[in-house]
Amino acid sequence: MQLGVDTYSLRSQGWNAFEHLEHAHSIGLDVVQFSERTFFESLEEDYLKRVKARADELEIEINVGMLSLCPTSTVFAKERGTAAQQLQQMLHVADWVGSPLVRCVLGTGADRRTAVPLKTHIEGTIETCRAVRDLAMDLGIKIAIEDHGGDLQGRELRALIEEAGPEYVGACIDSGNPIWTVESPFVTLEHLAPYVITSHVRDTAIWEHPRGAAVQWVAMGDGTIGIDEWARQFQEKCKDASFTLEIITGGPPSVVSYLEPEFWEAYPDTPASEFARFVKLAKKGQPFMGPGLTTEGGQDIPPEYQAALRVQQRLDLERSVRYCQEVLSIGERRAPARLRPPPISGGEA
Repeated sequence: MQLGVDTYSLRSQGWNAFEHLEHAHSIGLDVVQFSERTFFESLEEDYLKRVKARADELEIEINVGMLSLCPTSTVFAKERGTAAQQLQQMLHVADWVGSPLVRCVLGTGADRRTAVPLKTHIEGTIETCRAVRDLAMDLGIKIAIEDHGGDLQGRELRALIEEAGPEYVGACIDSGNPIWTVESPFVTLEHLAPYVITSHVRDTAIWEHPRGAAVQWVAMGDGTIGIDEWARQFQEKCKDASFTLEIITGGPPSVVSYLEPEFWEAYPDTPASEFARFVKLAKKGQPFMGPGLTTEGGQDIPPEYQAALRVQQRLDLERSVRYCQEVLSIGERRAPARLRPPPISGGEA
């Protein structure tokens, strides 16, 4: 199975597309996913074909993406044109760089609490997909919708894909985002496995909190959700997808406040049997006790902290890559073996 990286893992490095490709090659990766258009310096054909040429030399597959394709989402970038126009553009970008997919999202958890009901957001997303169906089919490129930031639970995204048309729409499954929807990543995988065409993978530490559960994204092997077993099931059920790392560390723990009534206003239809599996993860989990720098988003971060965060991003990605290669046996290429610290592991019974 191919092992890849989403460039968001290294978002603070200030690298251009060529530097991301070179770094991925140096640590033995097979795929680089430029998950948002801003990771390219240009969307012009000549530039993108130069990027593809370098990727071909390094024997790396490029995947591309954008953010929201839902015109009513709180994170939709309306200044870039209609949702259909933006998706059409990214389908052409995918064609020029040889990407088999365009990763995208509906929105975030905020879209479950807007005056516009979630159903309307879902319908708008499906309408955007249908508007570009013929182009996607002609190019042989799939639209990969992610479970993103609390916007959709696994069964909701599966229903969206099935209604839009799985012949050209699939899933970018994220192993870290289900926690915002009080869903075990194993439940998400069970729902989406038939439609997974790519992934965003990272580990998570989760434990009980007076308001519900506390969660923190961590490097591979440092969490308590059972990432080894999740990866085994992914390899078994999603054989044609790439195992693409999106390592997001440096943030403090967050609280999923499911013991507060207001939380359930956004997730009223959550099946009790699925929620119970999330609670089970929290009950047997524990905080991450390893070293690391954490900062709150939006803070005025001193330059010294910014420099340390950039180093931490690289180190956490690189040890996550080694974990996948050496422990999980994922990846078609290998970088030179290096020592790695012992992980804090967990699993789902």
